[in-house]
Amino acid sequence: MKIQTKLIKAVHTKQNPYSAITTPIFLASTYAQDEINKPGEFEYQRGKNPTTKAFEDSICAVFGASYAHATASGMGAITLALSLLKTGQKVLFCENIYGGTFRYAKQIMENIGIKYELRSDLESLKSLSSDVGAIYIETPSNPLLNITDIKKIVALAHANNAIVIADNTFMPLFQSPLALGVDVELHSATKFIGGHGDSLGGVVCTNNKALGAKIGSLKNTLGIALAPFDSYLMLRGLKTMKLRFDAQIANTKKILEFLKSHEAVQKLYFAGGASEHERAVHEVQAGGCLGAVLSFEMSEKYCYERFASLLELFDIASSLGGVESLICHPATMSHASYGEQLRAKIGIKDNLLRLAIGCEDGEDLIADLAKAFAKAKKS
Repeated sequence: MKIQTKLIKAVHTKQNPYSAITTPIFLASTYAQDEINKPGEFEYQRGKNPTTKAFEDSICAVFGASYAHATASGMGAITLALSLLKTGQKVLFCENIYGGTFRYAKQIMENIGIKYELRSDLESLKSLSSDVGAIYIETPSNPLLNITDIKKIVALAHANNAIVIADNTFMPLFQSPLALGVDVELHSATKFIGGHGDSLGGVVCTNNKALGAKIGSLKNTLGIALAPFDSYLMLRGLKTMKLRFDAQIANTKKILEFLKSHEAVQKLYFAGGASEHERAVHEVQAGGCLGAVLSFEMSEKYCYERFASLLELFDIASSLGGVESLICHPATMSHASYGEQLRAKIGIKDNLLRLAIGCEDGEDLIADLAKAFAKAKKS
């Protein structure tokens, strides 16, 4: 069964009452038992819900996972995955990660005795210290779109009794971290999965039975399960995800070519664009998919604040993956938690802007960018 069919038919209509074509929304917070000590499949919404289970089953079918757990937000998914670590252990992060992930490490992990390091050299490491419990990667990364060799990181981690957690938010459908050996794959479902900017959600997937059970128990304990109505919206989003993503990628290719030749663009960041090595790795593990996010540094001849404010079709907002095109200023928005010195070290400059490409007409988007560039040039 091909991916577009899976997205629509992953949960069969006969799996729900009355064979409804659209999965019903079960709002019940609790479920009755026939007898004491004989609970049914569903007991309490925080642990399991029929609508949420339908979404989780669909995620398993689409992403090739044996176990999937849906959370109330993308940060909920990150929290759930990192809750697998124990006090005294260490997590190695790829240097360029989502600002919310870094904020969690700094504000939460430090307080409970879990150490962390941001590393730019993960692929070159030959061994790990005995306290490393996990390597956490994003590929492509946010916002510089760096590529990490997943198989190389898996080999390194597993040789040293550590697990690999991969945030695959930017590359759904085209990249399969679990198939490449990753232990835990997560997504901010708010982005490409939901796709309409109207609900928050996250998913944590694994093929490991023990990890799947532990993740499920932690989700129940933390109280971060995805609500039934949001599960319904995510199921709706899944059905059109490939259609939307294909349109977004087509637009992104056009916009990339436009930006490559514009004098306002000082440096351009896109998946596989950093080096021949990254391009080759991304070709192998994601088919070279460009995705729908681009970042660029603006020339000093142009005012980046004015440029962003002049755009009419790109709203200034901290998200991506939806049908609407957005522009983000990472230094003050998605990655403000890094602090000025760390941003400078990683390369997240004040003149860096991130574009999340939507499903509008590509020519209209290019015309909007061109118009804003022209008016943002300094005299």
